Amino acid sequence: MDSNDANVVIQKQLKLPCDRSVLIVSINRPKELFQYEVATSLARIFRSLQSDLNEDLAAIILTGEGSSFCAGADLADPPNPIWQSSDLPHHLIDNPVHQMSLLSVPIIAALKGYVITGGFELALACDILVGDQTVIFRDTHCKFNFAPCWGLSQKLQRRIGVGRAKIMSLGAIPVKATQAYEWGLLDDLVNGESSLQRALKIADSIANNSPKMVARYKKAVDEGGNMTLEHGLKRERALGIAHYIEIVQDDETFDGAKEFITDASRPRSKL
Repeated sequence: MDSNDANVVIQKQLKLPCDRSVLIVSINRPKELFQYEVATSLARIFRSLQSDLNEDLAAIILTGEGSSFCAGADLADPPNPIWQSSDLPHHLIDNPVHQMSLLSVPIIAALKGYVITGGFELALACDILVGDQTVIFRDTHCKFNFAPCWGLSQKLQRRIGVGRAKIMSLGAIPVKATQAYEWGLLDDLVNGESSLQRALKIADSIANNSPKMVARYKKAVDEGGNMTLEHGLKRERALGIAHYIEIVQDDETFDGAKEFITDASRPRSKL
């Protein structure tokens, strides 16, 4: 099903080979920059999904129309920086990164071309970053005297290390696709296909697994990543106990695992 949100963001839901679906959310400003209406439209879409999720939706792919994912903010009509920096509930409603963080379904960024500043922060709000050879990341906050408010100062250093994050952000230095992949900023660098095609394949792999466990595993990773290892392990155990208490009487779960293991026709690992 296709629908538009003020025409600046396009939604398209596709059926995957496994018969579940993926939602493609595209920033529709191919010749212009990210502005206020894009931010509020994205926030509205991700907020609506929180109350409308079902097991049919396996993943969300965030991408951009045209040659770039998002080339930064339109300084003539930027998202309100005070509102976007605020933790007040009525401001968080319109914060797309905050709304993305509340979703239990994985979000895959299909990146191409420029991924600049606010677009960089949107990419880092995704669970998996896939890019093609045209990708260029750049953080221009320091260049233009703007403060990050969607997590760039904290998330980037956790991906690539403090020193490299400072090189990129304090120097406003662009980083191209190959280097981004080597540093761990890109999770997958594609050749011979588009980042969207690769993201769809990842979504289909996710779709073939338990929706409940995918959501709970994502929760364990996300929550544990913000803790020390000791506390993260403790949190994993707590989530695991809760899960197994729920399914211990569920013969379907264990029978399904046994059937998979003993199925002689399934593809076997060569490892």
